[in-house]
Amino acid sequence: MPTPRTPSPLTRGALLPTIELVGQAPGDADVLVLGVTGQADSPALVGVPASIAKAAPGDLLELATDLGASPKAGTVTQLPRVGSRLLAVGLGSDELSPEQVRRSCGAAARSAAALAKETTLHVAVSLETAESELVRAVIEGIVLGGYEFAKVGTEAAAKISRLSVVTSLGGAEAKQVVADAQAVAQAVLVARDWVNAPANLLYPESFAEEVRELTKGTKLAVEVLDEKQLAKEGFGGILAVGGGSQRPPRLVRVEHKPRGAKNHLVLVGKGITFDTGGLNLKPADGMYTMKCDMGGAAAVLAATHAIAELGLDVWVTCYASMAENMPSGASYRPSDVISMYGGTTVENVNSDAEGRLVMADALARSQADKPDLVVDVATLTGACMVALGNRMAGLMTSDDPTADLVLDAAETAGEEFWQLPIPEYLRESLESKVADLKSGGPRLGGALTAAAFLQHFVEEDVAWAHLDIAGPAFNDDEPHDYVPAGGTGHAVRTLVELARSLQA
Repeated sequence: MPTPRTPSPLTRGALLPTIELVGQAPGDADVLVLGVTGQADSPALVGVPASIAKAAPGDLLELATDLGASPKAGTVTQLPRVGSRLLAVGLGSDELSPEQVRRSCGAAARSAAALAKETTLHVAVSLETAESELVRAVIEGIVLGGYEFAKVGTEAAAKISRLSVVTSLGGAEAKQVVADAQAVAQAVLVARDWVNAPANLLYPESFAEEVRELTKGTKLAVEVLDEKQLAKEGFGGILAVGGGSQRPPRLVRVEHKPRGAKNHLVLVGKGITFDTGGLNLKPADGMYTMKCDMGGAAAVLAATHAIAELGLDVWVTCYASMAENMPSGASYRPSDVISMYGGTTVENVNSDAEGRLVMADALARSQADKPDLVVDVATLTGACMVALGNRMAGLMTSDDPTADLVLDAAETAGEEFWQLPIPEYLRESLESKVADLKSGGPRLGGALTAAAFLQHFVEEDVAWAHLDIAGPAFNDDEPHDYVPAGGTGHAVRTLVELARSLQA
């Protein structure tokens, strides 16, 4: 079960409803969610309690279809109230998958939350399933879909305060399903809150304090390096990027090390709390959402917390490189040569390609931990968004078996990644005349070049994966299924599933 805690001023929305698995739909539910399956010309309502069927006016299915209810996944139709408000949500015409259920329940949760107004709701979901994966997907979908970032200065409040899932699942398996769903959903909500927090409130020092607050009362070991310690130990990339800001950088290291764990997973996250582009200043339109440039750090930190909450038997070491990229007289310049952690020298090509520099320092430091697998997560390149759009993340790895491992975890989690190559000619394009390598190469294929740069800081015999989440980490459009506007928490669920798969 997640550790009870008082949300900090920045993670105010990370409140979970009370979750229960019940044998029949509760009579006191404010909203009851039913499912619509089958084909468009022959839909069927699932999960209708006998009490509702008897009390409903006429044929409930006929009424639902007359009002527009459809098996199309994610469609939500409000039916006439029969005790509870009734929502019919499309589950698709194919065999149910966890992600399909998660998305449909997310859409239902958003519709239910819109009904809440000034009150909180007790939502019940009745889909006639006893499969543990589907029950977990129901919980995650409702919790994630019901998320709303609270306005700064307001108290934390969850629109959905209680969730009842109707299922015959019981016993120890039921308790485990609820615990898993709660831990993962809470991690996603924490990551979303961090990403949504304005940069004047979330900056390297306060972000590091957020991590301390989150991990208080757990067995996680936390170490925070300030600017003096970073200078003493030679973290030139983080110091260069953060040097233009009055708010100095931080490197946060969090460790989950259960006794006897055999596999060692290292997670590295980009924590640029605001990115102006530095001296290579971004245009105004491109700067407004740059509070989200720490989405990678948010993902790895929140996932590590969830992994510890779940007691997964895998050794996890997490690094979050935190800096604010600002223009000033102290800013690093294009053409500067930076000495990175471990001594590699880098010719800076563009001060708006800062993420790879802070990541490289942490990747280089992580090699001393002797990891079995290193996974870095970053909102790294606009080029990845050009290639894959706003809802799919890029995956680049040291080898195909590592790619398969991550892709399998992503499929289980329900998050979308697409494998991209790291061509040798792009590695060669990073050769520099004044340093060991350049921080960038050709404009075309920029996401691949960035990955080639990062790979330089991982030893050849270490399995490594790079997750470029620039597109799906922040939704600048309308909400959809369980994805809100703003921070999404993308990659958290994949990282937890990856850790689960690495248990001995």
